[in-house]
Amino acid sequence: MTDDDHLWFYCISDGSVRQGKEARGVDRMGPYPDRATAARALEIAAERNKAADKSDDEWND
Repeated sequence: MTDDDHLWFYCISDGSVRQGKEARGVDRMGPYPDRATAARALEIAAERNKAADKSDDEWND
């Protein structure tokens, strides 16, 4: 058993939250430290994208 087997992942193909690397790499987001955080994967990605876009806008000003 590897360390990744204890971490949580979000599967984008079906919206499931899984412990360990059960899903294919292209379908998997993570790792996350717990189930609740993995369940928020899409929200977290959107927040990070928004912050990166803001940073880009500030850089270009």
